[in-house]
Amino acid sequence: MEIKLDDLSGPEIAALLAEHLASMRSQSPPDSVHTLPIERLRAPDITFWSVWESGELLGCGALKQLDAQHGEIKSMRTARQHRRKGVGSAVLDHIVAEARRRGYRRLSIETGAQPGFVPARQLYGRAGFTDCGPFGDYTNDPNSVFMTREL
Repeated sequence: MEIKLDDLSGPEIAALLAEHLASMRSQSPPDSVHTLPIERLRAPDITFWSVWESGELLGCGALKQLDAQHGEIKSMRTARQHRRKGVGSAVLDHIVAEARRRGYRRLSIETGAQPGFVPARQLYGRAGFTDCGPFGDYTNDPNSVFMTREL
């Protein structure tokens, strides 16, 4: 697996992000979908990576700077055909390492409360993330689970 910075210009990543957004919309009410559109993922406060192997896109993830000491994980996604192969863990480890390199003291994520998000919550829990209250611009939402980890 190779994790590399991505400028979000390729058709493969556009398709994976479209699949991600459609999946989020199918599982959560519209006001509870916090997935960023591709244009917003190009913002200067967000760093985006894609995961490749033998020319095939396996997954992606992003790190958004909330402030000088706090980052947020965004757009974590593994391509359907590559789930359960360690892609999500590899991206998460990469993002945690980058957050540490930047000197962040805390890393957080918002994910869904619905049953379809159980694997994601388990992944974050295994990586040391624990439940917390809303952070950044989020508000209490019964369809969201907020998790954080001190670095």
